[in-house]
Amino acid sequence: MASVTLEKVNKRFGSTRVIEDVSLDISDGEFVVFVGPSGCGKSTLLRLIAGLESITHGDLMIDDTRVNNMTPPERGIGMVFQSYALYPHMSVYDNIAFGLKLAKSDRQTVDERVRQTAKILQLDGLLDRLPKALSGGQRQRVAIGRAMAREPRILLFDEPLSNLDAALRVQTRNEIAHLHERLGATMIYVTHDQVEAMTLADRIVVLNEGHVEQTGSPRELYERPGSRFVAGFIGSPKMNFLTVKARREGGAGCRISVPGMGEHVLSRQLNSDSEGGAVTLGVRPEHLKPVAATGAVGFNILNVEYLGSEAYLYLETPDGEPLVCRTEAPSAFARGERVTLDFAPHQAHLFDHEGRALPPVDASEARVSATMS
Repeated sequence: MASVTLEKVNKRFGSTRVIEDVSLDISDGEFVVFVGPSGCGKSTLLRLIAGLESITHGDLMIDDTRVNNMTPPERGIGMVFQSYALYPHMSVYDNIAFGLKLAKSDRQTVDERVRQTAKILQLDGLLDRLPKALSGGQRQRVAIGRAMAREPRILLFDEPLSNLDAALRVQTRNEIAHLHERLGATMIYVTHDQVEAMTLADRIVVLNEGHVEQTGSPRELYERPGSRFVAGFIGSPKMNFLTVKARREGGAGCRISVPGMGEHVLSRQLNSDSEGGAVTLGVRPEHLKPVAATGAVGFNILNVEYLGSEAYLYLETPDGEPLVCRTEAPSAFARGERVTLDFAPHQAHLFDHEGRALPPVDASEARVSATMS
């Protein structure tokens, strides 16, 4: 397998900058997922690694070799695309073998690799079938097998599950995770679905308008987002955000007052721009605790979604900002009722006016917060 290093990689199409100064180290055998909204540059970055697009500025290293001017086969790359791109007139066997035959591998090598790949992907009983006789998940496995059979040093996936229905996405996602465990291959995976990212990745790279917003393990990004952008993108439903005013509270951090939620002291350091001014409070839906309102203070419940094991309350704030609260099902609350909300201070986040996360008062607090979450 191989490691991948990007050093201040840039990509421009004419005057439009799509990738901006991306530096990243991907370890040998690591499963890294690129996520971000549409147009953030994640697929372009994958194509730069694959050699399907040229790098405008910067260096791309595979192991210790600069590969900017190498073709995809020279880089040892295998790529699985969103569309299966299978040859409809060829059997599963011939589709998997296609790249090996192009590389002029001998017949015995082709047969051994095809059958070994098919066994790993549980396709060994389907080798004589045509693609039209396969399910969507089986077709995607054939596409993965075609990339695998050439024994590439790095496997790249560009939104490979987008064309599958919900049940097949879950099944194929699990198969890809097991495949990585068996092969120990370096894998780079692009998706707009943060559930895929959270369940597959050793490390997630969040992209925003062509630059890296934050990298980290799924747990790190969920529990300690570095910006409002990351906090709002990772998690479903996304984190709730409210504009509040904050003031310093001695050495304890800061005090905020939230209508309908009371006052809270948060162990967060205010910077000079945030002192006495507006900051953004972020609390995830599962961390909001609803209580039936006894007076005029509180939030109107606009809707209740029952999802079997849980329920979501959709609330309306006085200034029109939406709130979502997750509760056990069946919910004790109904549409049209009013509730007040509470949350544990260690489960809250604060962001300054530029969207940057305000740091904890001390380093140990971050560890305590992660543990208590």
